[in-house]
Amino acid sequence: MKKAVILLSGGLDSATILALAKQQGYVCYALSFNYGQRHGAELNAARQVAERAGVVEHKLVHIGLDAFGGSALTDTRIAVPNQPSVGIPVTYVPARNTVFLSFALGWAEVLGAFDIFIGVNAVDYSGYPDCRPEFIAAFEKLARLATKAGVEGQDFKIHTPLLDLGKGEIIRLGLELGVDYALTVSCYAADAAGLACGVCDSCRLRKAGFEAAGVADPTRYQSSNSQFGSKPRHFGRDAEI
Repeated sequence: MKKAVILLSGGLDSATILALAKQQGYVCYALSFNYGQRHGAELNAARQVAERAGVVEHKLVHIGLDAFGGSALTDTRIAVPNQPSVGIPVTYVPARNTVFLSFALGWAEVLGAFDIFIGVNAVDYSGYPDCRPEFIAAFEKLARLATKAGVEGQDFKIHTPLLDLGKGEIIRLGLELGVDYALTVSCYAADAAGLACGVCDSCRLRKAGFEAAGVADPTRYQSSNSQFGSKPRHFGRDAEI
C-alpha cells in the first residue's frame, strides 16, 4: 500500500490534506513539530485530528526555532499583528517549511514512503515565500539529489493539493471529506485552551473562508472576541511541549 508522510500542524489546511490523502488511498504517517511556537494548543489539536483520522503513527518532533527568533510566532518580544500587514508579515518564520520538509523527507525515506503532503496555499495566505510553487519544485529537486533513494532513481513527490484553492474552497473540500474543523486551531495567538484571538491574519483568513463556503464557523473564540463566533468552550489540556 502507498505510504505518505503528512505535515500536520493542527490547523485547518493540514487537517484537510490529511483527510484528502486518506481518501486517495494513502497509509498516513502524521508529523507535527514543537518548533518553539507561541502556544501548544495547535499540537493538542494535531493529536486529536490524527487520532480521529486513524493514522498509523503520529510523531511530534522538537526542533526549537525559537533559538533564533525573528518571527512573532517564535519570539515573544515581537507582537502578533492585529491588522493586515503589507509585504511579508512578521509572523513569517524563517526557513520553517524548509526545515519541516527536510524532517518529513528523512522520515519518508526511512519508511519507504515517497509521497509527502503539505498544506501550503498561494491564494488565501499571508505572503510567505515558502508557500509558493517555485519553492516546492526546488525542494523536490533537492530530494532527488540529497537522498539515497533519490540517487538510486526513486522520485519523492511533494503533494500540495491546496496550493491553488481559496480558503472557502478548502473548507468545502474538507467538509465533503468529513473533516471536523471544530478540532482544529489556526490562530497565531490562541490561548492555552485553544481559543482563537479573532484578529490575527490567520483568524481573519479562516473566518473569511467559512463565510465564503457559506457554512457556520465552528471556531471557538476568546471571550473578548466572542462576537466573531460561538461562545468559547474549553478545547482540552495544553500540549505537553
